[in-house]
Amino acid sequence: MSKVVLSARNRKASGSAEARRIRRSGRIPGVLYGRTGKAVSLDLDALELSRSVKSISESTIVKVDVEGKSYDAFVKATQRNIIDGNILHVDFYEVESGVILRARVSLQLKGNPIGVREGGNLETPLHEIEVECLPKDLPERIEIDISNLKVNQSLHVRDIPLGEGVKVLSAADQVVALVKFAKIEVVAAPVAEAAAVPGAPGAAPAAGAAPGAPGAAPAAGAAPGAPGAAPAAGAKEKEKK
Repeated sequence: MSKVVLSARNRKASGSAEARRIRRSGRIPGVLYGRTGKAVSLDLDALELSRSVKSISESTIVKVDVEGKSYDAFVKATQRNIIDGNILHVDFYEVESGVILRARVSLQLKGNPIGVREGGNLETPLHEIEVECLPKDLPERIEIDISNLKVNQSLHVRDIPLGEGVKVLSAADQVVALVKFAKIEVVAAPVAEAAAVPGAPGAAPAAGAAPGAPGAAPAAGAAPGAPGAAPAAGAKEKEKK
């Protein structure tokens, strides 16, 4: 695995005034912390550092060359200007060859899951895991192919393929990715309850409606010729005469 190489110089003076002077000269102050607690003050070329940091993750081991003496280290922290984002200070943590270390490694998912193509939604709740290994075995990132993930299937930490010598410290049952159908919210159409108006076309006659009222059935014994009454017996013969 190729390493990022940063050239640095020993820095003897300290303090905010000295830090400002270093920045004006196009360099960045920094500190390299050793595993035994010893710290080395240094400064680096601002342009070189800014370009290199873009490709550095928390688990990237860089080589810091301090006037001919090399150190393998992590970039543990960078302090930036809140206005323009330029680096103001950088901290390194030395890594010793042959000594097991712990680090957090980012997960990079690749591929378009089958379940997503079938209409499911992809969820990725976990973005990094903690591992333990020798510096030489530490991956910068872990790529995971999720192309075969179907609907209602999930991928867990225990399913992640890792290189030899790398031990996972994160919980094995943590979900890395899952595909599930989206919940469809069904909104019922509002039903208008129109009250029947007595006498309205098509409306049933109200109970107790007055005989002869529009739409009402003729009352028993209603007078012949009354509105809605059935014609009286013999009425037809009378008309013929």
